[in-house]
Amino acid sequence: MALTSRLALTGPDTTDPEDYLSSSLGIIFPDDVTNQHGDADHGLLYTSPHLPQPLQFSLANVTEEKERHLFSHYLWNSSLMLAELIEAGTLGLDIPWSGLGGEIKDFDVTGRETVELGAGTALPSIMGGLMGSKRVVVTDYPAPEVIKTLKENVLRGVEKKNGVDGRGFFDKEKLAEVGLEVERLWERDCDGGEREWVWDRGVEDISVRKRWLAVGVLRRIRKSG
Repeated sequence: MALTSRLALTGPDTTDPEDYLSSSLGIIFPDDVTNQHGDADHGLLYTSPHLPQPLQFSLANVTEEKERHLFSHYLWNSSLMLAELIEAGTLGLDIPWSGLGGEIKDFDVTGRETVELGAGTALPSIMGGLMGSKRVVVTDYPAPEVIKTLKENVLRGVEKKNGVDGRGFFDKEKLAEVGLEVERLWERDCDGGEREWVWDRGVEDISVRKRWLAVGVLRRIRKSG
């Protein structure tokens, strides 16, 4: 099943030619992948057969140019993938898995404290809360509209309020400041294929590159001695 098959757009119909064009790209270019979803005028509905009801998401209505460059006002495929891995790892579901990233059960969040870096819409955090995380910390850049929408999505999804702050992603020094390091880092595409992660793939075509998402597993730094 395609990574984006659980998503549906909600809200008013649009007659904007640009929207018609963007929604038709998958037909015109069947190998193309849409890697960001939604806008401020439309919500998103995420439906999983393993949840009692669909999850509804709002998208931030950002107006400042510097905030738009953060791209926090979209739901990205990386969020869809992480939510799917959390669900599969916690429930012991059978999904395509090569083992390149360890065992799928490593994504079991039952009883664990979790933190999502750059949450955007907070789908993985909400999934973690619903799957049994002990505590969920949701973070993103402190842009007012982004944080406002982030909190609304979390409260709507799991009916509990979580802490919100800002952190780096895979920057070694920033991770070390909070006692974390990268344990594993690899790539997984929209069809479940996997490959080693590399920083720069040179001249790889953008239509190929955007099919792949980086998946990282962090751990607490082990003290020597």
